[in-house]
Amino acid sequence: MTTYREAGVDVEKAETFATYVKEKIKKTFPSFSLIGLGGFASGVSIGNYKKPVIFTTTDGVGTKLKIAQELGVHHTVGIDLVAMNVNDILTTGADPILFLDYIAVGKIELKLLKEIVDGIIEGCKEAKVILVGGETAEMPGFYPEGVYDLAGFCVGIAEEEEIIRPQIIEEGDILVGFKSSGFHSNGYSLIRKVLTDKGIKLKDKTDFGDTVGELLLTPTRIYTSFIKKIKKKVSIKGLAHITGGGIPGNLIRILPKDKKAIVEKDKIPENPVFDWIQDIGKIPQEEMFKTFNMGVGMIAVVSQADSEKILKILGEETFLCGYVEKGKREVIIL
Repeated sequence: MTTYREAGVDVEKAETFATYVKEKIKKTFPSFSLIGLGGFASGVSIGNYKKPVIFTTTDGVGTKLKIAQELGVHHTVGIDLVAMNVNDILTTGADPILFLDYIAVGKIELKLLKEIVDGIIEGCKEAKVILVGGETAEMPGFYPEGVYDLAGFCVGIAEEEEIIRPQIIEEGDILVGFKSSGFHSNGYSLIRKVLTDKGIKLKDKTDFGDTVGELLLTPTRIYTSFIKKIKKKVSIKGLAHITGGGIPGNLIRILPKDKKAIVEKDKIPENPVFDWIQDIGKIPQEEMFKTFNMGVGMIAVVSQADSEKILKILGEETFLCGYVEKGKREVIIL
């Protein structure tokens, strides 16, 4: 007699992990009112909205997972998973409300999965969203043991009148940058190639005191608290999450067709991790800006007066980094 376990799928371990997640959710989000954890779907109250608009997003962590799996450190990529989705939702003007995860593994290893979900829950707490459920898929023969992939899903809600509408961006508007925590979750295929080509190991020390692996696993910054502090006090005309494609590839997504953004790179505060990888890999400056966030995790487009308000409210976490002009829709790095 052949069993599912003999085929590589351990249903009992999956149930043990599901129980762990349920208990963590109950403990972390005690006010979460839903249609029973463990069902086929979850529900959550959306609060008092007059004209609610729902926004959704999905994203992963990319090949940063290779670093986590090689080092056996899985907590921080859980935070990354939340950050990549929540930051996208924030660009719409919506409040992130709930989060779900999808974890695919070759074999269920409870310690590993618990580390991942602990990171996800930590990210949810920081982002002020509720983890309402998810899916853990054990796929022997598809993923090798010890290998996993992650996907996240976030739902946000906005009052119709509070939706950020970039078409109102105009000449003379100012670009306000929000500091990143480092590489976030983009450019890791290039980083790994540079490290491999130069024979640099993840446990080697850097000039910053951290090991290479610790540096690369710095979690993606979550911007919920920053946006909440300013959204009722300024008019955000556009908000770009700087992910894959860097500043040019993401800022252009919010520009009207007859506007161009001028980014003044000398106004971006130095973050030595970018100089470090550029020097090691001899990466051209243009390629750096097309691949990495270069120290800018988000860019808000606002009026001159509102740019000054943001700097006053958020202080050193933000900085002026450019302006908007009339012209062909493009992003120019000066």
